[in-house]
Amino acid sequence: MSAIFNFQSLLTVILLLICTCAYIRSLAPSLLDRNKTGLLGIFWKCARIALTAAAIPEFFPSPYSPQQKKGSLP
Repeated sequence: MSAIFNFQSLLTVILLLICTCAYIRSLAPSLLDRNKTGLLGIFWKCARIALTAAAIPEFFPSPYSPQQKKGSLP
């Protein structure tokens, strides 16, 4: 079955596209940055989504991560 008709497969393909664009931008930023508009701008936008999504855990820390209490030694 095609990924277009299966929602889970469609999400997997979109996530793979976003991750691939972020990886390509980390290796060669000029490759994606010169095409910010037009049809190839989709890849630049996917890379920007990945960079924005990578910053989200900084603002919402996991409740399961160990946190030091004030006054305790490391």
